[in-house]
Amino acid sequence: MRRRAFIMTFGLAAVWPLAARTQKAIPVVGMLNSGPSEPRRDQLEGFHRGLKEAGFVVGQNVSILHLGADDRYDRLPALAAELVRRRVAVIAAVGGPVSALAAKAATSTIPIVFAAVSDPVRSGLVASFNRPGGNVTGNAGLSIELDAKRFEILGELAPTAKVVGALINPNRPGVEIQEQELRVAAKAGDRDLVVLRAGDSHALEAAFATLTERKITVLLVGADAFFNNNRPQIVALAARHAVMAIYPWREFTSEGGLVSYGTNLPVAYREAGVYVGRILKGEKAADLPVTQPTKFELVVNLKTAKALGLSVPPALIARADETIE
Repeated sequence: MRRRAFIMTFGLAAVWPLAARTQKAIPVVGMLNSGPSEPRRDQLEGFHRGLKEAGFVVGQNVSILHLGADDRYDRLPALAAELVRRRVAVIAAVGGPVSALAAKAATSTIPIVFAAVSDPVRSGLVASFNRPGGNVTGNAGLSIELDAKRFEILGELAPTAKVVGALINPNRPGVEIQEQELRVAAKAGDRDLVVLRAGDSHALEAAFATLTERKITVLLVGADAFFNNNRPQIVALAARHAVMAIYPWREFTSEGGLVSYGTNLPVAYREAGVYVGRILKGEKAADLPVTQPTKFELVVNLKTAKALGLSVPPALIARADETIE
């Protein structure tokens, strides 16, 4: 009996570590979004792809807890605090700098990875690109930094237009800097700038009504997560008011916008997923440099141009990475 009991005890001891490993809880990544709880499908797929490249598959060895503010930025601190309370392994802050700043304010210990944030050094998220320090890293979007180039493209499309509108979100962190740089870019192109501020759906309608009242037919849509979340409405308004608009990302153009110039958001989300996976494997956020995009996409929707009665310069079409017909 004693020998049988010993064999049973030994067997349980041998099996227990394996059972414990099998039942071990998988890590949870908290995704904090300034917009809807889940990012748009193409962005989320990019994030999952990055996780997979790092060895993690959602539902198998990692899970994601999605929390979104639905463009109500005042909700972000409480949502970030909730992720801290649930002790997630990593926070993926998406939907612009406002999400990353809220996450950083909520914790100095849980690693934070941001996606496509414009100038994370100036916003105070990291100490530097090469040595971010602290618990925050990610990839820079170089979004508002490209506004001067977008003005140049508008100049090719509408060389005689002397007044240009610029749509910005007054709730965006650092919006004052964005507006200042827009004015500098407009002045460099010898154009007058009318700044339109919109932070909700009703304000978007009012902004385009102002364009019509002032007979402004050229518009630069600022880089902002709120505008990206509401791009069907913005593209429809531009069509209704016959406005030639340039957008920061190709997603606008693929949905009917005239032209876009900027980084590839799904790629940025993929890079964020890779960094999250590397942190889950043991690397520290402080040791992962902030990456920057090396490719910018120019996309022209020729179908929309035709609807506007606009002849796109052949030189612009030749430079385009993609044309939509």
